[in-house]
Amino acid sequence: MLILAPLRIAASYLWREVLPLPSRAAVLVFVLAILGLPYLVNDPYFLRIAIMTSIFSVFAASWDFLSSYSGQVSFGHALFFGVGAYSSAMLNHHLGWNPWLTLPLGGGVAMISGVMVGYLCQRLRGSYLSLATLSFPLILTGLLFLFPEASGGELGVSGLTPLVRSRVGFYYVVVLAMLVLNFGLWKLGDSKIGLILHAIREDEVAARASGINTVRYKVMAFAVSALVAGLSGGLLAHFIRSVGPSTLEVALSFQAVIWGIFGGVATIYGPILGVFLLYPFTELLSLFGSISEYRLLMFALVVLLVLIFMPEGITPWIRDKLETECRRCKSPNVFTRHECRICQADLR
Repeated sequence: MLILAPLRIAASYLWREVLPLPSRAAVLVFVLAILGLPYLVNDPYFLRIAIMTSIFSVFAASWDFLSSYSGQVSFGHALFFGVGAYSSAMLNHHLGWNPWLTLPLGGGVAMISGVMVGYLCQRLRGSYLSLATLSFPLILTGLLFLFPEASGGELGVSGLTPLVRSRVGFYYVVVLAMLVLNFGLWKLGDSKIGLILHAIREDEVAARASGINTVRYKVMAFAVSALVAGLSGGLLAHFIRSVGPSTLEVALSFQAVIWGIFGGVATIYGPILGVFLLYPFTELLSLFGSISEYRLLMFALVVLLVLIFMPEGITPWIRDKLETECRRCKSPNVFTRHECRICQADLR
């Protein structure tokens, strides 16, 4: 009976809250699909793409939490990704520490760097903030080149210990980390903290006048985002068993921006969908020799078409087509319903 009770509660929740809504049902199908992927496709190359996609989805979601929820648009988000990757890699390589210990430590170092950047940039707004964040990964790259004995210089650090030896085992570690971290970001964004961050984004002066400590919440957004980005960087480092200056490249920061805008900002799940559509798309194009050299052009064309016809992103566009919001209680309903499933108000 003790085992059946939670199952009944879960089944009741699925029946009442998940299955009636296309967006939530799609998330359930997505989770089941990625958990069962190794049983359907056991090819090492496709598993590698799935692992890299899952890691970058965490990175993109962390950018969305910082830039879209709090309005602090970062063009240097690769800083936290690289700090987490380098910290975990150097602790593992030079000190021989277990990667299960260095990974969270790397995330902690990234979080500290997020607090520092957030505090230094607290008085900046708009494009000035974005350009200031762009400078930090460039500065760190220069510092790494000054100490090649520790950082490996241009070659980076290699020979890292993997978290698990098998490819399938590493896949499940990354997928479970992705689900936990992204769900945590979504719940945080959907909580009172997310509401406060939205208020700061819309009008910081009004938020401060209402008694909100805007500096604390803005720095907190940097810290949480940096922590998650640093963990994703550490996962990548231990997956490819090396880390180099490419983890701090400006191109990686702008990739996060593209994934976020393509999928839909201020949603968390939008950038995740953006990564799962765009990253495998560009990777799989490389398999076709005749068109592989045009893959960046095709990538740009797809992004451009989405931005033209779906300016809010692909996820909000699909959600708005399949669901409608009740004007009374603000609950989502499938577009075929004529009355709200919660308050029975007329939806027509």
